[in-house]
Amino acid sequence: MELILPKDYAPRMSVRETEKAIKFVKDAFQRNFRRCFGFERVSAPLFVESGSGVNDDLNGVERAVRFDISAQGGRMAEIVHSLAKWKRLALARYGFRCGEGLYTDMNAIRRDDKCDNTHSVYVDQWDWEMVICREQRTEEFLRKGVSRIVGAICDTLDETRAAFPSVTTSLTREVTFITAEELLRRYPGLSAHERETAATKEFGTVFLMGIGGALSDGKPHDGRAPDYDDWTLNGDILFYDEVLGESLEISSMGIRVDADALARQLKAAGAEDRLSHDYHKMVMSGELPLTVGGGIGQSRLCMLLLGKAHIGEVQASLWPEEMIARCAEAGIHLL
Repeated sequence: MELILPKDYAPRMSVRETEKAIKFVKDAFQRNFRRCFGFERVSAPLFVESGSGVNDDLNGVERAVRFDISAQGGRMAEIVHSLAKWKRLALARYGFRCGEGLYTDMNAIRRDDKCDNTHSVYVDQWDWEMVICREQRTEEFLRKGVSRIVGAICDTLDETRAAFPSVTTSLTREVTFITAEELLRRYPGLSAHERETAATKEFGTVFLMGIGGALSDGKPHDGRAPDYDDWTLNGDILFYDEVLGESLEISSMGIRVDADALARQLKAAGAEDRLSHDYHKMVMSGELPLTVGGGIGQSRLCMLLLGKAHIGEVQASLWPEEMIARCAEAGIHLL
C-alpha cells in the first residue's frame, strides 16, 4: 500500500468547513472555466453499451464494471472510465461548430485503480471537448488552451484564499512546457513519476507533452489509449503539491486523433481490431469533427487548493482498513 503521511500534518479545517470549501472550489472553478472558454454544460452518461468502443480503454488492461439491463433483454452495459470518446460523438450529434464546446460532470468507477493519497476507485472530473478546425491541430493551439485552464485554476485559488483564510496554498501561473522526451533527458535515472516531481519542484507548474508513444529508452512515459489523444499533441497539467512533496496531475488533455493518427497509433499498440467499432469507423471516414478535450479532476483540484494530504479528505469512497487506521493516526480524516 503506497501511502504518504506528511510529518506534523494538521488539517486547518473541520470536516464541515471542508465540505463548504469543496462546494466553493467547485462552483468557483466552473464559473472561471466557463468564462475562459464559453462552453455549454451538457448531461452525460454514467454507463455505455459494452462492446461499442465508446468507453475509454485507459491503459488497455483495466476492467470496466459491467452489468446487464433486465428491461432491455439482458443488454450489457459498463460504467465509463472516462467520456473521452462519448464527448466527440456528442459534439457531432448536437451540431456543435468550430470554436464551440461542451463540458460535463463525469463520474466513473475504476475498479483496478490503486488506492493511495491521490488515487481512488471513484473518479470525478469535469470533462470538456471543443470542435476545432484542421489548422488548429497544432502545439501552439494546445499550449494556449493549457494556459487558459491554468489561469482558471489560479483564479479559483485566489477566490478560495479570500473566502477561507486558513488556505495558504500557492501556485505558479506561468506554465513550463516540456516534452516527455526532454524530461527523460533532463532527469536521467529517475522513474517517470520522480521526473514529474523533479520538474514541478523546479518549475512549479508544468505541462508535460507527448505522452503515449515510446521514448528513447523504449518505454512510454505513461500509458494512453491509442484511439482518442494524438500522442504528439497531448499532455498532462502538473502542479507541485507542497503538502505531499510530489507532483500532482490535475488534468490530462490533448488534440484528438484524426484518421492518420488513429491508424498509426492503433498499429503501434497492436489494436487494429478496434477499427471494426462504429466509433473508429467514423473517425477514419471523417464523420466526426476534429476536437480537443480533456478532463480536470474535481477531487484532486479540491485536494490541491485546500492543502489536503489525501484525496479521501475531499471525496467519499472506500479505502483499505489499514489505510484508514494509519491516516487517522497521522491526523488525516477520510470522509
